[in-house]
Amino acid sequence: MTALHPVIADVTARIEARSSDSRAAYLEMVNARRPDGFARNKLSEGNLAHASAGCAVMDKVELLGGTWPNIGIVTSYNDMLSAHAPFERYPELIRDEARKNGATAQVAGGVPAMCDGVTQGQEGMDLSLFSRDVIAMASAVSLSHDTFDAALHLGVCDKIIPGLVIAALRFGWLPHIMVPAGPMPSGLPNPEKQRIRQEFALGNVGRDELLRAESESYHTQGTCTFYGTANSNQMLMEVMGLHLPGAAFPNPGTPLREALTRAAVRQSLANSVQGEFKPISDVIDARSIVNGVVGLMATGGSTNHMLHLPAMAAAAGIDLRLEDFSAISSVVPLLCRIYPNGPADVNHFHAAGGMGFVMRQLLDAGLINGEAMGVAGPISGYSQEPWIDGDELRWREAPETSGNLDIIRPYNDPFAGTGGLQMLDGAMGRGVIKVSAVKPENRTVEAPCRVFDTQDAVKAAFKAGELNRDVVIVVRFQGPAANGMPELHGLSAILGALQDQGHKVALVTDGRMSGASGKFPAAIHVGPEASRGGPLARVQDGDVIRLDAPAGRLDLAIEDSELAQRDTVVFRPNRTGEGLGREMFAGFRASVSDAETGGSVFSLIGGGRS
Repeated sequence: MTALHPVIADVTARIEARSSDSRAAYLEMVNARRPDGFARNKLSEGNLAHASAGCAVMDKVELLGGTWPNIGIVTSYNDMLSAHAPFERYPELIRDEARKNGATAQVAGGVPAMCDGVTQGQEGMDLSLFSRDVIAMASAVSLSHDTFDAALHLGVCDKIIPGLVIAALRFGWLPHIMVPAGPMPSGLPNPEKQRIRQEFALGNVGRDELLRAESESYHTQGTCTFYGTANSNQMLMEVMGLHLPGAAFPNPGTPLREALTRAAVRQSLANSVQGEFKPISDVIDARSIVNGVVGLMATGGSTNHMLHLPAMAAAAGIDLRLEDFSAISSVVPLLCRIYPNGPADVNHFHAAGGMGFVMRQLLDAGLINGEAMGVAGPISGYSQEPWIDGDELRWREAPETSGNLDIIRPYNDPFAGTGGLQMLDGAMGRGVIKVSAVKPENRTVEAPCRVFDTQDAVKAAFKAGELNRDVVIVVRFQGPAANGMPELHGLSAILGALQDQGHKVALVTDGRMSGASGKFPAAIHVGPEASRGGPLARVQDGDVIRLDAPAGRLDLAIEDSELAQRDTVVFRPNRTGEGLGREMFAGFRASVSDAETGGSVFSLIGGGRS
């Protein structure tokens, strides 16, 4: 096995050292509940009767007898959203496979699954980030019956997977496996969809043509095919070892997808107390988290994981910081061009070699730790891909060469020498930028700014022709404490159009973009956020801002003393206080942590709240 890169080894050791106490507290909590037999054997007769009353007779006999392991299913199924619709049949399939292998399976509970694509630019987006923590809590309620010997989590998209992982880690004495559904088959090419969006923003095409393009792009069951947060989730689960190898990107409804789902059932039983016991606390550690960051950088994944990875790590007592992202980014090459970083979608990526090829390259380069554990064995074995041999699921080594060098490249001939995400620091605060889709000539912008408090105000100024110049657009009061940190992806077409017209433009915000953030430079997650008195609350129209992504700087061309003397603009909620359930999340906004530590309402480190 190739020796681990010294920077990756150093970052891992640094995380382990700073997390020593919190990790020990976490493991103490988990090990105190480590099972010595099937979970329901400790239930009273009344408890057990309630837990089995709704089951099929064949399952009830085994549940009451306590002789078979019992799998808990946590599902994000709903039939409104394409990514989660395939999960409708999964419980039936899982129960069938469990019975064939001497086990029972029950749906422990369901979790909400909202779609940023539906709520993009709408008021519902104010609940999006908070839905991650709701999912974690709902999963905890589902598993709190404490009758399960293993858990399968059915989820795919943006906040769902991080929420499920957070809960799984808090139930760390159980084996857990994430079970995906896969991407929809390719529809309208993503670059064409983006072109039509820009044409609509410019008023050159009508709503009918825009709707046609959107419908042809998002056209059937499965995740969206661009490399946004949903598909970045699936990459992470594979690199971190919470999937079976190669489970991320086979399409829904295929024999391979069903075979992988059935295999997850068998693997969960092999990991339970009746097999070679492998709880998730033995799978996820600092090495796993670092591997996840490496995968994110190598593939140019979603900026949303600068929020989700620290939150997931904290649930396992691990303290992950922006400095760790930055150090890892400096040595991990960009191996992939998947939309919005290039024209190909995830189906093209999968066909060109996909996750197996990426894992093989990262292992060969010593950039991921092959000794880290996955649910199916060491990560060194995750450079394999599944295939159907007759009626049997098998794994084989991933290809040695890329099937398309315009989509995926070897580590010694990458698209770029460093990762796709970059930390920023300076007078404006700390934040991040995704540069993998930004041309080198557009990665540094210095221009007077226009300051807005809402994205609707930006759209109005664009329509009025006020932004047709070199400009840094500041959108503040978009952080977790202000309004739940909605994505500002609705501004992509506007900024893309301005850049195409020859203007030097950039976005600076304490809000989010998404995995679909694209070709213009966007400094996001800037903190401290404006609603908590950060520098963004004192910036004024006309101030010259310099965003220098290569140097990792976000600066303001005025003296620090002048900035400090300015009055701080006070955040006055205009549309986040009530309506559409947002008033129910006032407590979340009041207690949420900053973006740098995950934007979480429970900053879990070790055994409890830090």
